[in-house]
Amino acid sequence: MLKQFIIEEIERCREDFYNLSIYIGENPELGHEEFKACAALTEVLRKHDFAVEIGTCGLPTAFTATFDSGKEGPVIGYMAEYDALPEVGHACGHNLIGTMGIAAGIGLSKVMKETGGKVIVFGTPAEETKGGKVTMAEAGIFESLDIALMVHPLDRYMKSGSSLAMDAIQFEFFGKSSHAAASPHLGINALDAVLQTFNSINALRQHVTSDVRIHGIIPEGGKAANVVPDYAVAQFYVRAARRDYLNELVEKVKKCAEGAALQTGATLKISNYEFSYDDMITNDYLSEAFTKELVALGVEESEIFTDRDGSGSLDMGNVSQVVPAIHPYIKICNEAYACHTHEFREAAMSEQAREAMMVGAKAMALTGYEVLTNKELLNQIKEEFNKQKAK
Repeated sequence: MLKQFIIEEIERCREDFYNLSIYIGENPELGHEEFKACAALTEVLRKHDFAVEIGTCGLPTAFTATFDSGKEGPVIGYMAEYDALPEVGHACGHNLIGTMGIAAGIGLSKVMKETGGKVIVFGTPAEETKGGKVTMAEAGIFESLDIALMVHPLDRYMKSGSSLAMDAIQFEFFGKSSHAAASPHLGINALDAVLQTFNSINALRQHVTSDVRIHGIIPEGGKAANVVPDYAVAQFYVRAARRDYLNELVEKVKKCAEGAALQTGATLKISNYEFSYDDMITNDYLSEAFTKELVALGVEESEIFTDRDGSGSLDMGNVSQVVPAIHPYIKICNEAYACHTHEFREAAMSEQAREAMMVGAKAMALTGYEVLTNKELLNQIKEEFNKQKAK
């Protein structure tokens, strides 16, 4: 049976995948600096006869690895992430995500001479900041795919759900410096404009939908208390469940800053300081196919939660706007550790996490096999995607 053969092939490479996840975990690299991780992942893919291109879309640590059966059939895409966080390293478990992505692709490739089709593993850098998938989606890289999958570590199993669309907005205010005691009347206080922006946004919170999240910082607010600040900066993440509503909301947030500039006399410059993420559209047929494979591998169905709180933002959302996609979660620890913490980083380096990684890779590979061999399933996936996009 070909499914069993896929499982055996992934198991055969267990030591390689274990070592790879440990190596990436012990050598954390920030977004667009993941040269070691990129080299290590692509080296393994080449050993398994994937054609590898590094530098996809001009991103030096992105890659596209393709295994083409030479026969007609669906195109399966797996996403690999491998960037780390400042100070806390791989506290989001991207050492596992990257390894799962290539393991799934390698496992599926071993049966594709029989099934036909093509499998592509995409190395997608900088998910935590200027997400590589945003650039790649805008370039049309994913449009050739029939489905796209990735799996994220968590403290529990979770079906693919939603995420928030997000814009990262920066407000720069330019005023006029003056002595704050001797001649304050000659100054224009850029910091006051920032504070007024925060106050206006706080008032706006009463009049937005419950899914909205707006949170910001002041990275620049002046140099000395006795000098009227002539330059100040506010940065905000503005999030909402759907991109269309987020676009409306962002315009209101910008007006808050524009009003603050008018009130204080400061000049305002608005920009995006990170890439915008779209909301995640989970394809339910694809999600259920993945869940069935997870259960077949021994995960109790009662352990798989369905209500994922879409309070964060993912660049996988941008992928889901152009191709049927899922972003489920696998359990790597027994404690309720939050991502982006020291505790989760340690959990992502554990034996339990590596075993979960193998389960996730197998489930992704087997889901890909189902799509390659089950035309009815593929048609259902595509019909659902087309209906979702038409809304």
